[in-house]
Amino acid sequence: MKLHELSPAPGARPKPTRKGQGHGSGLGKTAGRGHKGQKSRSGGGVRPGFEGGQMPLQRRMPKRGFHNKFSKVIVAVNVAVLNRFENGDTVTPETLLGARLIKKIGDGVKILGGGNLEKSLTVCAQAFSKAAGEKIAAAGGKAEVI
Repeated sequence: MKLHELSPAPGARPKPTRKGQGHGSGLGKTAGRGHKGQKSRSGGGVRPGFEGGQMPLQRRMPKRGFHNKFSKVIVAVNVAVLNRFENGDTVTPETLLGARLIKKIGDGVKILGGGNLEKSLTVCAQAFSKAAGEKIAAAGGKAEVI
């Protein structure tokens, strides 16, 4: 079989309905739009969300909250997940990304003190919690702020 010999199965690709092509087609004359009215005209119809003058749903719903567009996205990582690295390794946000421990770096990575650390690591991150810094130092490692 060659590429030019391929064809869809019979009936798999029906011909599109051609509207307004005479009354014998079944969709001639008004082409399925009915008689007169806004929706029968070309370009006719109402805008999305319009409910005939009734207050639209998106305006009836109460608005709540505030989104700060200047907020920083800080990714949190517990010290327990750093045990997968080898002794003496240097852990940076890029290595965390490569090991799939975080999905994206965002505006920075903060190391939190959840769990225990058994490896001696040099950890480089934008921020550390007090507990995380103590646990890294207790394991014989070093916490460096980037």
